[in-house]
Amino acid sequence: NLIEDPDIHRNVTELITSKGYPVENHFAYTEDGYKLSLQRIPYGKLNKKAGNRKPVLLQHGILESSTDWVINYPHQSLGFLLADYGYDVWLGNTRGGAYSRQHLNFETNSKDFWDFSFDQMAEYDLPAMIDYILNVTKEDNLVYIGHSQGTTIAFALLSEKPLYNEKIKLFVALAPEVEVSHVKSIVSYLVPYFEYIESIMNTFGVYEFMSNNPAQQFFTRNLCASKSAFICENIMYMVFGKDSEQYNQTRTPVYAAHFPNGASLKNIVHFSQMVKSKKFRKFDYGKENWKYYNQDTPPEYNLSNVVTPTALFWGMNDALADTEDISLLEKRLKSLVYSYCVPWKNFSHFDFVLAKDAKKLVYDEIMSLIKQFQNNKAPFINKSFERKACQ
Repeated sequence: NLIEDPDIHRNVTELITSKGYPVENHFAYTEDGYKLSLQRIPYGKLNKKAGNRKPVLLQHGILESSTDWVINYPHQSLGFLLADYGYDVWLGNTRGGAYSRQHLNFETNSKDFWDFSFDQMAEYDLPAMIDYILNVTKEDNLVYIGHSQGTTIAFALLSEKPLYNEKIKLFVALAPEVEVSHVKSIVSYLVPYFEYIESIMNTFGVYEFMSNNPAQQFFTRNLCASKSAFICENIMYMVFGKDSEQYNQTRTPVYAAHFPNGASLKNIVHFSQMVKSKKFRKFDYGKENWKYYNQDTPPEYNLSNVVTPTALFWGMNDALADTEDISLLEKRLKSLVYSYCVPWKNFSHFDFVLAKDAKKLVYDEIMSLIKQFQNNKAPFINKSFERKACQ
């Protein structure tokens, strides 16, 4: 029998402290009553002074949690690296994930609790977390790094609430999910059925998708144990894109213990609507759109309102954020400063948080970009952007 990796049973706080880093747990309340958990790594192991550090908020993707940024070893995890490089690191958790499952009025298993999609994360969660961090740190702005859905909600927020363009000094978008008309993932084959699945599950009083509950943990832990780990890996490859060279197979049981993390069925339906409509717009209530929006169709998010300097990071083998969709997004952003194709042929959606060489391939580039913006006091005014294409 192999010795079980203790990281399997650690929560995010324990993952951080077990690697020798300090951590604080914080809570931000949204205007609509959700209690969101944030982890703060105030300083690094190599760089121990708290002092005048600029805040960076890291925001996970769909079915994920803040563990994403600290799930690998310190030399491979962006949360640890940024702390060691002198930043005040904050890890966000949106509503419904493992660490943000409380509400002032609703029970976690109630229909009301799960009545949200990424629209509400953009409208309530992200502003609550940003304002909380700026209040605690007494800073005017922060650097925001989102992965997958973490980019979706930031683009939506900056489109809808222009004030937040001033609060985010630099927006780093990893595997951005805005244009999703060229999705190559197995997920695209399920898109036509999601609304049907949702209505059946709602009939049985189920409003959550892939909860990280004890039954599921038992299932994934056994399915992803060392002897059958290849099954787990192949499921991940079909959803996210295959990159076996960058995937640390010995960590599969750890990843399986922390993923998937629960999402609302409504949110899954919303993403499927985006794939079908090929539009970045609010949730489609069908005949009820008049009630919610005073119009027939859901309003589109207006990306021309995004004026925060934005950098896109993308992989050539990302089944969920396709290169053609990246090109479309580049054309729609007027404050794009950088578009970086990760120089690794098979780099996939999950590699942004799991790749063995993520530091060399992605994180070093992010950190040098942040440094440029920290040192640059002048506002960004530039029509062209730098594009690092892959060979």
